[in-house]
Amino acid sequence: MLLEINRIIVPPGQTVLLDNISWSEFETILEDLGEDRSSRIAYDRGNLTIMTPLPEHEINKEFISDLVKVLLEELDIEFCPLGSTTFKNQLMAKGIEPDNCFYIAHESLIRGKARLDLTSDPPPDLAIEIDITSRSYPEIYSALGVPELWRFEAGQLQILVLESSKYTESQESPNFPKFNLIKAIPQFLQQCKTEGRNKGIKAFRTWVRKQI
Repeated sequence: MLLEINRIIVPPGQTVLLDNISWSEFETILEDLGEDRSSRIAYDRGNLTIMTPLPEHEINKEFISDLVKVLLEELDIEFCPLGSTTFKNQLMAKGIEPDNCFYIAHESLIRGKARLDLTSDPPPDLAIEIDITSRSYPEIYSALGVPELWRFEAGQLQILVLESSKYTESQESPNFPKFNLIKAIPQFLQQCKTEGRNKGIKAFRTWVRKQI
């Protein structure tokens, strides 16, 4: 298995699917792939997906993450962005690497920790998935207990809120109530792309301050 994984090359925008992967094999594959890589993984009860994002995917991820950081800064809320950290739970036999994620309400509980264990630590308060490569796995996020999931696809933002172990689409973010982010995030993301990142972020910051 180790040799096979070493030989796998996943081109940008492509995925590799592996079936009947045990938890121990999953752990070995993660170690073999290493942390310094562009590929992302999703594991669900023996089924492992390895994917490599496209440049467009990464641009959207970075700009949307920057917009979230502006919101948190202007609201003076402490937060911890953990990027594509591997979140896994052996008892559930599930694991995922989001495009980005944020600890917000539970930031103080993980502050200073070098390693997280979802059997004892809380999941991130917000996870972000960019679906250009159709790699979103809401069923994994819901099983891990992530309370809010953003999916961005085809220029649209979808906000999913965890209710009774299932995601329900919402017009408002529980982490940022009273902000019309479904409209604002795509709008200012596009501005970042057309006018430049700094101009777009500055315009968004001004908009946030007016809402406050």
